[in-house]
Amino acid sequence: MKPTCCMDDHTLQEVGRTSALLKIIAEENRLKILCVLKKGEQCACDIADDLGIPQNLASHHLKALKNEGLIDSRREGTRIIYTMNTKAVTRFNSLLHTFLSQF
Repeated sequence: MKPTCCMDDHTLQEVGRTSALLKIIAEENRLKILCVLKKGEQCACDIADDLGIPQNLASHHLKALKNEGLIDSRREGTRIIYTMNTKAVTRFNSLLHTFLSQF
């Protein structure tokens, strides 16, 4: 018997999307990056310094967050500046709230 949250295609899609986003942000460094970006835009080198991790590891996590649309970037000379995509984060919050409120 299917749970009531999995009865229609639309809800199943929401469950899948929520699951995918949770997998992306479940990594500790990615949550820390989102926390750093809540304060404002940052370059990858500053994010790496703030987290105390190598820049290539920070870049790996930034790419995963960007691929999910949670953050945006722009080039400024040789630096890449990252910002929180507030619209995407708001949509994710809404999606998660909608899903959890079904219980």
